[in-house]
Amino acid sequence: MYFSFIIPVYNRPDEVDELLDSLTNQTYEREFEVVIVEDGSKEDSRSVVSKYEDKLKISYYYKSNSGPGASRNYGMERAKGDYFIVLDSDCIIPAEYLTIVNQYLMEEYVDCFGGPDAALDSFSDVQKAINYSMTSVLTTGGIRGASERIGKFQPRSFNMGISKKAFVASGGYGKIHPGEDPDLTIRLWNLGFDTQLFSKAYVYHKRRIDWDKFYIQVNKFGKARPILNQRYPETAKLTYWFPTVFMAGLLFSVLMTYYTSALILCYIFYFLLVFIGSFIKEKNFKISLLALVAIFIQFYGYGIGFLKASYILFVKKQKAEEGLPEMFFK
Repeated sequence: MYFSFIIPVYNRPDEVDELLDSLTNQTYEREFEVVIVEDGSKEDSRSVVSKYEDKLKISYYYKSNSGPGASRNYGMERAKGDYFIVLDSDCIIPAEYLTIVNQYLMEEYVDCFGGPDAALDSFSDVQKAINYSMTSVLTTGGIRGASERIGKFQPRSFNMGISKKAFVASGGYGKIHPGEDPDLTIRLWNLGFDTQLFSKAYVYHKRRIDWDKFYIQVNKFGKARPILNQRYPETAKLTYWFPTVFMAGLLFSVLMTYYTSALILCYIFYFLLVFIGSFIKEKNFKISLLALVAIFIQFYGYGIGFLKASYILFVKKQKAEEGLPEMFFK
């Protein structure tokens, strides 16, 4: 197979530099290409890309801003490969990555895969805390690649592969953002394509965000799920309500402490497990404390977003594009 890396970027030349540098170190022995799609950036990556033209087979495209989904489609439409690997610009790729992906596909071919993410030692304490909250089985249940004990895997486009055949059949990503990843995955399933987790094909995902940006991100994740539940009711699960119920239960347990401490003790036990899990992984007291902050923001942001979108779509009966316009690129 001939692989094409598809990388949309928006105002992040420094990230592109780190990412491209990591791709020059791939142990994969055959040729592959890199397609950079600049999504209307004011601070473009053109000069950075030129540094790697003699080290990588690389193409650079500049287009007006239309969001990451449309930019990925734009890149795949112009790529020469028969298998596309979609990455976020804030990723750093281990040297063995493409070799591992190729081994997975040779052993058991699949038209779409996703891989997990990890944190480098050089990441900040906040980045490591957020990484833990987004990948731990204790928080997301392994849906982002931390566990193989799950049902059908829904790849995320910070580390996702899709064959040209599947891309052409599905039409690629839609206009919803975030949520374009599971939306594409569900459409692929409906077309008869399979998806799998390649657990050893991980990337280092920097997530250059602060607490405010993290809240906005997870809040939008929460809003996206009811939209997908409305589009594809067969995929709706009660577990998607967990963050909302968790936060409501936490508030209730605090209010009930005058009468009983049993409920709040359950939450204390849960956060203690999270702290221990983070400490075992990172061996750092500060990061473990920050992980508690990250998880609180994650559950609160997602839960509020999920509740708001569910009310707009299923109680007020509004169309998603009208009631939640911030979730769609035009």
